[in-house]
Amino acid sequence: MSIGIVGGGIIGLSIAFELVERGVEAITVYDRDPSQGAGLVAAGMLAPTAEANFGEDALQELMSESMRRWPSFAERVEARTGVSIAYRTEGTLLVALTADDQAEVDRLIGFYRRAGSPIEPLSGRDLREREPLLAPRVRGGAFAPGDHQVDPRRLLRALRTLPVRFEARDVNTLSTLRDDVIIVATGAAAAALTGLPVRPVKGQLLRLRGPEPLLRHVVRGIAGGRDVYLVPRADGELVVGATEEERGADTTVTAGGVLDLLRPAADLLPGVAELVLAEALAGLRPGTPDNAPIIDRLGNSEVIVAAGHHRNGVLLAPATAAAVAETVVDKATSIDISAFGAGRFT
Repeated sequence: MSIGIVGGGIIGLSIAFELVERGVEAITVYDRDPSQGAGLVAAGMLAPTAEANFGEDALQELMSESMRRWPSFAERVEARTGVSIAYRTEGTLLVALTADDQAEVDRLIGFYRRAGSPIEPLSGRDLREREPLLAPRVRGGAFAPGDHQVDPRRLLRALRTLPVRFEARDVNTLSTLRDDVIIVATGAAAAALTGLPVRPVKGQLLRLRGPEPLLRHVVRGIAGGRDVYLVPRADGELVVGATEEERGADTTVTAGGVLDLLRPAADLLPGVAELVLAEALAGLRPGTPDNAPIIDRLGNSEVIVAAGHHRNGVLLAPATAAAVAETVVDKATSIDISAFGAGRFT
C-alpha cells in the first residue's frame, strides 16, 4: 500500500511519523516549499483549555485527548529521530496587569475549573516570586501546570529525518497522484484541493533574542485589554505572539502588528525592551467556519483530509496523526473524530 501525503507541515509529517511507527514503508510527502508552513511561525504552546471557547466542547475534548498523548508522542519522536524537540512541562502563568485584565483572568480560571483542568490563582507577589522579571504592577493571575510547550521548528526538523520519500512539487489536483491512499494536510491550501471551506487566517509573531532566558514559564498575559503570550526557549529566544487577522492570504508584517505585540509584552515584562528583534513573521493559520479541524475521509474515496486546525495545529498533531494513521492501517480509529467530519460543511 502506497501513501501520499500532500503537505509537509507539522500535521502532514506527524501523520507520516505515526504511519512509519505502524510499519508503513511506501510513504511520499509532497510539498514544494516546506519552509512556508504555518508550523514555522507557531509558538508551540500546548494549552487545551485556554485555546477553547465556550460551546466548543467537542474541540476541547479532542485537544485534551491530544494533550494526553503529547508526552508519549514527544518521547517517541525523539527516540526515532535522535533530535530534541524541546518539550517542556514547567506550566503556564496567566498574568493580568489591571483590574479589568484580572476580571478576564478570573473568567479563564472559571473555565479551567469547569473543564477539570488544574489551575491555581496567584497574587501579583506570587507571580513575581515565580518570575522575578515580571512588571512590579502586575495585579494577579494563575498557574496552569498542565499547559506545556514544544518548539515547532525543532519538531519539524526531527520529522524531516523520517525514512519517507520527499517530493518537492506543487499538487494542484489530486488526480495527478497515483498513491493508493492520499492524505491532504495542506493547511489553508486544502480548499483548492478539496473544495472544503478552509480559509487563511493571518497571524503575526515576533522572535526576540537575549543572552539568557527572561522567563522560565510560558506567560499568557493580558495588559490593558490586549492579549499576548510570551514563550521562552532555553537558548534565550523569546517568542511573542500573536495577532489574528482576517486578511486573506496576506503575509505582510506590519508596524501596527509589531506594536500590538510589543506594547503588552513590554508592559508585562519590561526586559523585553532590551532584547534583539531577531524575526518578525506572518503566517497563515487554516481556519474553518467553526474553527474546528476537518479529519475525515472524502465520501467513499481513498482521500483523507486533515486540515483546518486554526490556532491548534501543534497541539492537535498527536491526536490527528493517530486518528488518520489508524484509519489508514486499521480502517477505524479509537479517537472520537465524529464532530470533525467534512459533511458538516456540505
